[in-house]
Amino acid sequence: MSLTKKFQDLFSLRGQTVLITGARRGLGSAIAHQCAEAGAHVVINDLDADQAEAKARELREAGYEASSAAFDVTDRQAVRQAVDRILAHCGAIDGVVSNAGNQNRKPYETYEEHEWRAILDTHVGGAFNVTQAVMPSMVARGRGRVVMVSSTVASHTKGTLAPYASAKGALSALTRELAQEFGSRGINTNAVAPGYLKTEFTNAIVDDPDFTRWLSARVPLGRWGKPEDVAPAVLFLLSDAGRFVNGHILTIDGGLTAAL
Repeated sequence: MSLTKKFQDLFSLRGQTVLITGARRGLGSAIAHQCAEAGAHVVINDLDADQAEAKARELREAGYEASSAAFDVTDRQAVRQAVDRILAHCGAIDGVVSNAGNQNRKPYETYEEHEWRAILDTHVGGAFNVTQAVMPSMVARGRGRVVMVSSTVASHTKGTLAPYASAKGALSALTRELAQEFGSRGINTNAVAPGYLKTEFTNAIVDDPDFTRWLSARVPLGRWGKPEDVAPAVLFLLSDAGRFVNGHILTIDGGLTAAL
Protein backbone atom coordinates (compact mmCIF):
# COMPACT_ATOMS: atom_id res chain seq x y z
CA MET A 1 0.00 0.00 0.00
CA SER A 2 1.40 3.38 -0.98
CA LEU A 3 1.71 6.16 1.56
CA THR A 4 -0.77 8.20 -0.46
CA LYS A 5 -3.36 5.41 -0.45
CA LYS A 6 -2.82 4.86 3.27
CA PHE A 7 -3.58 8.49 4.05
CA GLN A 8 -6.52 8.56 1.69
CA ASP A 9 -8.02 5.62 3.56
CA LEU A 10 -7.35 7.25 6.91
CA PHE A 11 -9.51 10.26 6.05
CA SER A 12 -12.02 8.43 3.85
CA LEU A 13 -15.73 8.30 4.63
CA ARG A 14 -16.42 5.94 1.73
CA GLY A 15 -19.48 3.78 2.37
CA GLN A 16 -20.61 5.90 5.33
CA THR A 17 -23.70 8.03 5.86
CA VAL A 18 -23.35 11.40 7.57
CA LEU A 19 -26.34 13.47 8.69
CA ILE A 20 -25.60 17.21 8.90
CA THR A 21 -28.22 19.50 10.41
CA GLY A 22 -28.55 23.03 9.09
CA ALA A 23 -26.54 22.03 6.02
CA ARG A 24 -28.16 24.16 3.31
CA ARG A 25 -25.68 27.03 3.54
CA GLY A 26 -22.73 28.48 5.43
CA LEU A 27 -20.67 26.18 7.63
CA GLY A 28 -23.10 23.28 7.27
CA SER A 29 -22.83 23.44 3.48
CA ALA A 30 -19.02 23.48 3.60
CA ILE A 31 -19.03 20.46 5.92
CA ALA A 32 -21.43 18.66 3.58
CA HIS A 33 -19.15 19.27 0.59
CA GLN A 34 -16.09 18.11 2.55
CA CYS A 35 -17.77 14.90 3.69
CA ALA A 36 -19.13 14.20 0.21
CA GLU A 37 -15.66 14.68 -1.28
CA ALA A 38 -14.39 12.13 1.26
CA GLY A 39 -16.88 9.59 -0.09
CA ALA A 40 -19.78 9.82 2.35
CA HIS A 41 -23.44 9.74 1.49
CA VAL A 42 -24.40 13.12 2.91
CA VAL A 43 -27.89 13.76 4.28
CA ILE A 44 -28.71 17.45 4.05
CA ASN A 45 -31.04 18.73 6.74
CA ASP A 46 -32.84 22.06 6.63
CA LEU A 47 -36.23 23.43 7.65
CA ASP A 48 -37.15 24.07 4.02
CA ALA A 49 -37.66 20.86 2.01
CA ASP A 50 -37.11 22.49 -1.39
CA GLN A 51 -33.88 24.19 -0.34
CA ALA A 52 -32.54 21.07 1.38
CA GLU A 53 -33.22 19.03 -1.76
CA ALA A 54 -31.64 21.75 -3.93
CA LYS A 55 -28.40 21.46 -1.95
CA ALA A 56 -28.49 17.67 -2.15
CA ARG A 57 -29.12 17.87 -5.89
CA GLU A 58 -26.16 20.26 -6.26
CA LEU A 59 -23.93 17.62 -4.66
CA ARG A 60 -25.33 14.81 -6.78
CA GLU A 61 -24.80 16.82 -9.96
CA ALA A 62 -21.16 17.25 -8.90
CA GLY A 63 -20.85 13.46 -8.75
CA TYR A 64 -21.33 12.90 -5.03
CA GLU A 65 -23.87 10.91 -3.02
CA ALA A 66 -26.44 13.02 -1.22
CA SER A 67 -30.06 13.09 -0.13
CA SER A 68 -32.20 15.52 1.84
CA ALA A 69 -34.16 15.33 5.08
CA ALA A 70 -36.28 18.35 5.92
CA PHE A 71 -37.24 18.59 9.58
CA ASP A 72 -37.20 21.00 12.49
CA VAL A 73 -34.54 19.91 15.00
CA THR A 74 -36.69 21.32 17.83
CA ASP A 75 -39.57 18.97 16.90
CA ARG A 76 -38.74 15.75 18.73
CA GLN A 77 -41.27 13.60 16.90
CA ALA A 78 -40.27 14.95 13.48
CA VAL A 79 -36.61 14.25 14.25
CA ARG A 80 -37.29 10.64 15.23
CA GLN A 81 -39.42 10.04 12.15
CA ALA A 82 -36.73 11.51 9.90
CA VAL A 83 -33.99 9.43 11.52
CA ASP A 84 -36.09 6.28 11.04
CA ARG A 85 -36.51 7.12 7.35
CA ILE A 86 -32.77 7.71 6.90
CA LEU A 87 -31.95 4.43 8.62
CA ALA A 88 -34.47 2.59 6.45
CA HIS A 89 -33.03 4.12 3.29
CA CYS A 90 -29.29 4.09 4.09
CA GLY A 91 -29.04 1.22 6.56
CA ALA A 92 -27.02 3.21 9.08
CA ILE A 93 -26.06 6.69 10.22
CA ASP A 94 -22.32 6.61 10.81
CA GLY A 95 -21.84 10.25 11.69
CA VAL A 96 -23.90 13.20 12.90
CA VAL A 97 -22.87 16.85 12.74
CA SER A 98 -25.13 18.98 14.94
CA ASN A 99 -24.82 22.31 13.17
CA ALA A 100 -28.37 23.75 13.09
CA GLY A 101 -28.52 27.10 14.80
CA ASN A 102 -29.94 30.61 14.94
CA GLN A 103 -28.75 33.96 16.21
CA ASN A 104 -30.08 37.16 17.78
CA ARG A 105 -27.66 39.88 18.87
CA LYS A 106 -28.99 42.40 21.39
CA PRO A 107 -28.36 43.68 24.93
CA TYR A 108 -29.14 41.11 27.61
CA GLU A 109 -31.86 43.14 29.31
CA THR A 110 -33.84 43.46 26.08
CA TYR A 111 -34.25 39.74 25.34
CA GLU A 112 -37.78 38.42 25.53
CA GLU A 113 -38.29 34.96 26.98
CA HIS A 114 -39.37 33.55 23.62
CA GLU A 115 -36.17 34.88 22.02
CA TRP A 116 -34.05 33.22 24.70
CA ARG A 117 -35.90 29.92 24.33
CA ALA A 118 -35.73 29.97 20.53
CA ILE A 119 -31.93 29.97 20.59
CA LEU A 120 -31.54 27.44 23.41
CA ASP A 121 -34.18 25.15 21.90
CA THR A 122 -32.53 25.14 18.48
CA HIS A 123 -28.89 24.72 19.48
CA VAL A 124 -29.16 22.61 22.62
CA GLY A 125 -32.60 21.05 22.27
CA GLY A 126 -31.89 20.29 18.62
CA ALA A 127 -28.62 18.56 19.45
CA PHE A 128 -30.37 16.57 22.18
CA ASN A 129 -33.20 15.49 19.88
CA VAL A 130 -30.98 14.46 16.99
CA THR A 131 -28.24 12.68 18.92
CA GLN A 132 -30.69 10.84 21.16
CA ALA A 133 -32.59 9.63 18.10
CA VAL A 134 -29.42 8.40 16.38
CA MET A 135 -27.52 6.93 19.35
CA PRO A 136 -29.42 3.61 19.64
CA SER A 137 -28.51 2.56 16.10
CA MET A 138 -24.88 3.59 16.66
CA VAL A 139 -24.74 1.65 19.93
CA ALA A 140 -26.23 -1.41 18.24
CA ARG A 141 -23.45 -1.31 15.60
CA GLY A 142 -20.73 -0.47 18.13
CA ARG A 143 -19.51 2.52 16.16
CA GLY A 144 -20.42 6.14 15.54
CA ARG A 145 -19.14 9.69 15.35
CA VAL A 146 -20.87 12.77 16.74
CA VAL A 147 -19.57 16.29 16.12
CA MET A 148 -21.17 19.27 17.82
CA VAL A 149 -20.67 22.79 16.50
CA SER A 150 -19.87 24.94 19.52
CA SER A 151 -18.12 28.33 19.36
CA THR A 152 -15.35 30.36 20.90
CA VAL A 153 -18.07 32.47 22.54
CA ALA A 154 -18.68 29.54 24.89
CA SER A 155 -15.52 30.68 26.71
CA HIS A 156 -14.62 34.10 25.22
CA THR A 157 -17.54 36.38 24.43
CA LYS A 158 -17.83 40.00 23.35
CA GLY A 159 -21.30 40.90 24.65
CA THR A 160 -24.84 40.97 23.21
CA LEU A 161 -24.76 37.19 22.75
CA ALA A 162 -26.12 35.89 26.07
CA PRO A 163 -28.43 33.10 24.82
CA TYR A 164 -26.09 32.11 21.97
CA ALA A 165 -23.05 31.96 24.27
CA SER A 166 -25.07 30.00 26.83
CA ALA A 167 -26.21 27.54 24.17
CA LYS A 168 -22.70 27.01 22.83
CA GLY A 169 -21.37 26.52 26.35
CA ALA A 170 -24.03 23.87 26.92
CA LEU A 171 -23.03 22.09 23.70
CA SER A 172 -19.41 21.96 24.85
CA ALA A 173 -20.53 20.45 28.16
CA LEU A 174 -22.84 17.99 26.38
CA THR A 175 -19.93 16.93 24.16
CA ARG A 176 -17.84 15.93 27.16
CA GLU A 177 -20.80 14.18 28.80
CA LEU A 178 -21.62 12.06 25.74
CA ALA A 179 -17.95 11.22 25.29
CA GLN A 180 -17.96 9.75 28.80
CA GLU A 181 -21.25 7.91 28.46
CA PHE A 182 -20.80 6.46 24.99
CA GLY A 183 -17.06 6.13 24.44
CA SER A 184 -17.03 2.59 25.82
CA ARG A 185 -19.75 1.71 23.32
CA GLY A 186 -17.73 2.75 20.31
CA ILE A 187 -19.04 6.28 19.82
CA ASN A 188 -16.68 9.26 19.68
CA THR A 189 -18.20 12.64 20.53
CA ASN A 190 -16.28 15.85 19.90
CA ALA A 191 -16.96 19.47 19.03
CA VAL A 192 -15.48 22.20 16.91
CA ALA A 193 -15.49 25.74 18.28
CA PRO A 194 -15.09 28.19 15.41
CA GLY A 195 -14.23 31.83 15.90
CA TYR A 196 -15.64 34.55 13.69
CA LEU A 197 -16.61 33.09 10.29
CA LYS A 198 -17.75 35.09 7.29
CA THR A 199 -21.14 33.54 6.47
CA GLU A 200 -24.75 34.63 6.00
CA PHE A 201 -25.02 34.13 9.76
CA THR A 202 -22.66 37.05 10.45
CA ASN A 203 -23.68 39.50 7.71
CA ALA A 204 -24.59 42.21 10.21
CA ILE A 205 -21.06 42.40 11.65
CA VAL A 206 -19.27 41.50 8.40
CA ASP A 207 -20.77 44.66 6.92
CA ASP A 208 -19.58 46.75 9.87
CA PRO A 209 -16.16 48.19 8.91
CA ASP A 210 -15.32 49.05 12.52
CA PHE A 211 -15.88 45.44 13.59
CA THR A 212 -13.83 44.07 10.71
CA ARG A 213 -10.96 46.42 11.61
CA TRP A 214 -11.16 45.23 15.22
CA LEU A 215 -11.21 41.60 14.12
CA SER A 216 -8.31 41.96 11.72
CA ALA A 217 -6.22 43.51 14.49
CA ARG A 218 -7.34 41.03 17.15
CA VAL A 219 -6.90 37.76 15.23
CA PRO A 220 -3.19 36.86 14.83
CA LEU A 221 -3.85 35.52 11.31
CA GLY A 222 -5.41 38.88 10.49
CA ARG A 223 -8.67 37.89 8.82
CA TRP A 224 -12.17 36.51 9.11
CA GLY A 225 -12.44 32.75 9.10
CA LYS A 226 -14.19 30.89 6.29
CA PRO A 227 -16.41 27.80 6.50
CA GLU A 228 -13.75 25.99 4.47
CA ASP A 229 -11.30 26.60 7.33
CA VAL A 230 -13.46 24.52 9.67
CA ALA A 231 -14.85 21.75 7.46
CA PRO A 232 -11.57 19.74 7.23
CA ALA A 233 -11.42 19.56 11.03
CA VAL A 234 -14.91 18.07 11.09
CA LEU A 235 -13.81 15.50 8.51
CA PHE A 236 -10.86 14.59 10.75
CA LEU A 237 -13.18 14.00 13.71
CA LEU A 238 -15.59 11.89 11.62
CA SER A 239 -12.86 9.78 10.02
CA ASP A 240 -10.55 7.06 11.29
CA ALA A 241 -7.84 9.71 11.57
CA GLY A 242 -9.67 10.95 14.69
CA ARG A 243 -10.45 7.53 16.13
CA PHE A 244 -8.75 8.20 19.51
CA VAL A 245 -10.10 11.74 19.92
CA ASN A 246 -13.07 11.80 22.29
CA GLY A 247 -14.56 14.57 24.41
CA HIS A 248 -12.41 17.27 22.80
CA ILE A 249 -13.46 20.83 21.92
CA LEU A 250 -11.32 21.88 18.94
CA THR A 251 -10.95 25.66 18.70
CA ILE A 252 -10.56 26.99 15.15
CA ASP A 253 -10.25 30.76 15.38
CA GLY A 254 -7.02 31.93 13.76
CA GLY A 255 -5.49 32.44 17.22
CA LEU A 256 -8.18 34.80 18.54
CA THR A 257 -8.47 33.14 21.95
CA ALA A 258 -4.71 32.55 22.24
CA ALA A 259 -3.97 36.29 22.29
CA LEU A 260 -4.10 38.62 25.27
